[in-house]
This record gives sequence, C-alpha cells and structure tokens, in this order.
Amino acid sequence: MKKLDFKNTSKALVLALSMVLTFSLVALVGCNGNGDEAYVDENGNNDVAGESLSGMLTIEGSDTMVNIAQAWAEQFMDENPDVMITIRGGGSGAGIASLINGTVDFSLASRDVRPSEFEDGAAVGVEIIENTTSYDGIAVIVNSGSGMTEISKDDLGRAYRGEITNWSELGGNDIEIVLLGRDSASGTFAFFQEVIVGEDEDYSQTMRNIQTNMGIVTEVQTNPGAVGYVGMGYVTDDVVVLEVDGVSGTVEAVRNGSYVLARRMLMNSDGAPTGLAAAFLDWVQGPEGQAIVEEEGFVPVN
Repeated sequence: MKKLDFKNTSKALVLALSMVLTFSLVALVGCNGNGDEAYVDENGNNDVAGESLSGMLTIEGSDTMVNIAQAWAEQFMDENPDVMITIRGGGSGAGIASLINGTVDFSLASRDVRPSEFEDGAAVGVEIIENTTSYDGIAVIVNSGSGMTEISKDDLGRAYRGEITNWSELGGNDIEIVLLGRDSASGTFAFFQEVIVGEDEDYSQTMRNIQTNMGIVTEVQTNPGAVGYVGMGYVTDDVVVLEVDGVSGTVEAVRNGSYVLARRMLMNSDGAPTGLAAAFLDWVQGPEGQAIVEEEGFVPVN
C-alpha cells in the first residue's frame, strides 16, 4: 500500500482553496448589486460599464432644471433600455431635503447648497456633494409696455424691495411696476434674493409668487407693467430681456462671468456617485449630455 504524502497534499489543498477564493473575489468585483458589469478605474472607483446598465434612479428638485433633466433622462434611457429614471420638480430646497432624507439619488439645484443644509446632511450621515452639470443666467424680463431695455443692478434691487413703484422713475413709461417672482422653495428665488434684493433684505410684499418659469413668462407677455426673472432657457420672443449693468445675459457673458446673474446648475449626490448613478452623471457631463445643455439654452460646463 502506497504511503500518502500529507505534506504535499496539504499544499495542494491550500492552493486549490486559494484559487477558489480568488475566483470568487473577481466575480464579486466584476458585478454590482443590479447584475451590471463593473470596473475599477485608475482612482480605484468601482463604476458601471456602459454596455449593461440597468436599474432605477430618482431625481428631484429645481424647476428650472426639470426640462433639461427630463431631456437627459429620455436620451439616456433610449440608449440604455433597462434603465428607468424618474424626474420630479418641486424646487431646489425640496430636492436637497429629499436627498438628506435618502429618498432620491440626485437633487437638482439652481443655487449652491447652504451651510445649514450641509450640516443637516452631516447630522444624519449624508455627505452632500455638488456636481456641476451646466451654467445658467437668470434673465430679467419685462413687457414692451414698460418702455425699458436696460436697468442697473441697484435699481433692480430697489424695485424688488418696493422702493420704486413706477417705470417712469427709471426712464420708462408711466405705468405701475408689477413684480413677479418665484415661490420661496425655488433656488431661483433664493439666488435672486441674495444677488439682487439683498441677502438680509426682503422682497416687496406686493410681489406675486409664481411657481414656474413659464408661468412668469406668460404673465409678463400679457401684463404691460410686469417684470420677472427666469432661467435663460425659458425666454421667448414675446418678452423684452433687460440688460443688467449694461450686460446682456448671453451664453458668453455667463461663461466669462461678466453677467451678474450667472449661476451653476447642480446635481447633488450623497457622497461620490457609484454604479448607475456615476454612469449617468458621467454621461450628463460628457459630450452627449452637454449637447443637450446647449439645445435647452443653458451653458455647457466645458
């Protein structure tokens, strides 16, 4: 009877077990929770490969960004039939609150995240990261009946604080100024207040709060004394866009920073996005997503 070589046999068993464990680890790294293939980039980040994307994303927030986000989602889903992306508005503040509550993958914001919101997130373990997707300029629009084509930043602030009530005080026609603004949950409302009205000042109590950009455009079209502010992408030929401090809200003026009402458009995440969320953000910031940015009247990040 042949004597067993326990020493060599043990070595063989250890080698075999090691190979099984290695294969298992490779399999785990090569697949994410949705069954999508994944890879590790040069920074060690685990990300989803483009050929096998699947899963769901929920995105909520800025009404200014709803149209562009919907356009991104529709084209991305066309290219990735196993992906479902849901887009909801409600305002920048509402989207950030949902991100902190853990009910969305991204929050859309047309203003920077406030220090208090960073703190609220940190208190529940949420690390809010601001991901810039595009730039926008807020257009100040009036009805042609106002007789106005330009305004200074200071006079615009005086008007929205209620200190100026007739366009004739600014060289326009003798007609009462009708102030239109966004609702208080809107990032546009907060940004305009900070830059124009004054961070420690209040809007005039006569200002009418309107929920959407298009609602303001529609009202300005029909009200001779109306003035409002909207995202550049919502401007129509039926309103007059005022120069502010002698600068028009053009793409180039937004890009070079010479326009006082230029701002970032953000998709905020809880920590650095991974998996499907990372793939979608990369696509939005890439050539296809940025082409949609231009089509929608916003300014690309590149």
